[in-house]
Amino acid sequence: QVQLVESGGGLVQAGGSLRLSCAASGRTAGNYIMAWFRQAPGKEREYVSRISWSGVIPYYADSVKGRFTISRDNAKNTVYLQMDSLKPEDTAVYYCAATRGAGSPYYSAYDYWGQGTQVTVSS
Repeated sequence: QVQLVESGGGLVQAGGSLRLSCAASGRTAGNYIMAWFRQAPGKEREYVSRISWSGVIPYYADSVKGRFTISRDNAKNTVYLQMDSLKPEDTAVYYCAATRGAGSPYYSAYDYWGQGTQVTVSS
């Protein structure tokens, strides 16, 4: 089992920045694809970004491309999401996810999930 714990959420004004962290523990040995999803009230869970084990290959949803940056530190078993130029529509609970399988923008592909961290962007 792998446990994921997100942190770094909060309230920020539009145009501001936040950095989310996701710390993994448990059976973290092996190559995991790590991803971020988000879910706004009344909406389905939405893919945000994912990153390969090596950290060399990041992928982004079109809605965040150019504003968000995903990275990971395997020595610390931590993945980050730097969010810049935040917009009110970025308001959501952000979830970290992991899988040993192939990376995917679909939440069903991920085996492990964190509890989420709230991000609120005011206009």
